[in-house]
Amino acid sequence: MPRKNDTGTNTGTRTGTHRTRTTDRRRLLRREVPGTVGLLADAGDFAAMRGYRSFTFDDHQDYLHHVDGLLRSLAAQGIHTTVALFDPEVYAEFCGETGLDPDTVEARARFTAELAGSGALLPYSGQPIDELVPLLVDEAVRQATWEYATGVLAEVGHCADCGEDIGHASFDRATDALKRLVAGAGPGHHHFVCSIPTEAQQLVAVLHADTTDDPDAPPCVDAREGLDFVTVLAAGLALGGPGGLVVRTTGQGSRDRVHGWRLDRGRLTALSAAAVFNAYCTDADTGDPVAPESGVEYCPGYEVDAPGPHH
Repeated sequence: MPRKNDTGTNTGTRTGTHRTRTTDRRRLLRREVPGTVGLLADAGDFAAMRGYRSFTFDDHQDYLHHVDGLLRSLAAQGIHTTVALFDPEVYAEFCGETGLDPDTVEARARFTAELAGSGALLPYSGQPIDELVPLLVDEAVRQATWEYATGVLAEVGHCADCGEDIGHASFDRATDALKRLVAGAGPGHHHFVCSIPTEAQQLVAVLHADTTDDPDAPPCVDAREGLDFVTVLAAGLALGGPGGLVVRTTGQGSRDRVHGWRLDRGRLTALSAAAVFNAYCTDADTGDPVAPESGVEYCPGYEVDAPGPHH
């Protein structure tokens, strides 16, 4: 039974109220602590983790089902959670460098915490797991592409003639070229794709932009997409090798328009309408012709890139 103190107050009731308030405050504070979940998106990566005895899952789909339930549970508690791509090879390297036993829950938690500061992350906003997985993979590819392109710009060196930093100059040129690309596309929704082949990998960046008839209204461009696109284009300009860029514009009440350019020796050169048609109507893998889309107008590129001094 509750005890009374000298004033006649039930001390047991006061203690219970204090405990309830403490619990409520801690629960509220917990909602301000973000969390990160490391996700094995690929079946091959999942199979690699099964080599650890402390990893108790034996079916990838069942594992994804439980991750989905965990994410929903955290969201129901009001906890902000990000999802990171868990790479077993990078995990093994991390454990080797830090001296951790990889066959422990603690090591996996430490690695996931590291991913929160440097890995490919997506905020969880209630997406079903079958939608979340491809989004996370795309984010990992995007980040890897940006990191590689950034490395190219940092390592390309200086111009032998004038000593200017080629990477920096190429980034400035790419930034100006993007402004001209968007301005020249006219009003509508624009879908840009830049593709640069390199020795290590194919760099691909995608950008969406929306413009209006108002010349004073700035285009609507996602800042992250813009940075990625400019960096990849700059890497292509700096390397001086082949590459390509296309934009497809969709406007209300008009046919879709497609414009194209090619990268050659550090120059972004406009393609003719025939060249744009051939590029769009040829299978990139087999070289076989592909039927043109109805309602699409294949247009020549327009001038967007001033010649650079570096070769």
